[in-house]
Amino acid sequence: MELVSIVKYIFCTIIHRIVTYLIVIILIAFSALFSGLTLGLMGLDTFELKRKLELGNLDAKKVYPIRRKGNELLTALLLGNVAVNSILAIFLGGIAGGVIAGIISTTLIFLFGEIIPQAVISRHALSFGAKTAPVVRFLLFILYPITKPISWVLDKFLGEELQTVYSKKELMRIVAEHEDSPNSALDLDEERIIIGALSFSDKLARDIMTPETVVYSVEESSEVTDELLQTIRENGFSRIPVYKDSPDNLTGFIHVRDLVGYKGKTITKTVDRNMITVSEMIKLDVLKNKMLNEHRHIVFVKNEFGAFVGVVSLEDILEEIIGREIVDEDDEHEDMREYAREQAKRKK
Repeated sequence: MELVSIVKYIFCTIIHRIVTYLIVIILIAFSALFSGLTLGLMGLDTFELKRKLELGNLDAKKVYPIRRKGNELLTALLLGNVAVNSILAIFLGGIAGGVIAGIISTTLIFLFGEIIPQAVISRHALSFGAKTAPVVRFLLFILYPITKPISWVLDKFLGEELQTVYSKKELMRIVAEHEDSPNSALDLDEERIIIGALSFSDKLARDIMTPETVVYSVEESSEVTDELLQTIRENGFSRIPVYKDSPDNLTGFIHVRDLVGYKGKTITKTVDRNMITVSEMIKLDVLKNKMLNEHRHIVFVKNEFGAFVGVVSLEDILEEIIGREIVDEDDEHEDMREYAREQAKRKK
């Protein structure tokens, strides 16, 4: 009988140890889950989740209803994590006593309950959160009587979560980083256009205008001759400013194509006098809207003293947005402004 009792005792002890170890493993797993979800889910921006949801992201559809209850979710996860860690310490104390139990529990919780799960889940927060959404919803349900009052107080004192708002420079840096990422569908052309669109409104007309010193213009009483046509072709512009008596006294501009059939006549009748004059300090977004609203392709720029200082075309503005030169069928050179400047230097 004693042998049977000893065997029974040993068997029960082994079973007890196995059950205890299984419970410890399960508790560590739950500790890891709660710890990782706390960092992972709370690190997700609710506004970004809502945006992904509206764009049809299935993971965001599962996670957003949980994450939008920010303080309630935080309270439930932290309460679950603290409860599990406390029970875990008690079980470990039953296996090993005193200092050893403290060292073991601290090590297990630190490594497997905190560091590793947080490092892993934080990198895959959305997908992991979607997979564990049923568990979190169950946790929120059973802890509702405790978490709801606490979250209500936090909501009243702290208010709603603040939306992350980026400056233009930050947005441009984000776009550049996305383009550099191997996982991004953004290409170099799209990056250039987006950055150009974000930055062009901060620039002024004087930043992109063709300076008056290199603008080719003609006197409105000029006769259309072979020499004039040749000079116009050499300058390569499709629209030419027109002045009367002095280059500062602009009266409009001509379309080069309108000179066909006018050989031997003055250009007066071909002058488009519906011109726009703007300040050199006008911002490009304002200038763009003005030109589009008034159906003008070119404007004359004046300084604070009213003197003519240059011209800006819609093409110039578009080039700033897309970040590259546009060469049309009338252009003989890729960068007409640079070519005009080089021509001016050669004449000096």
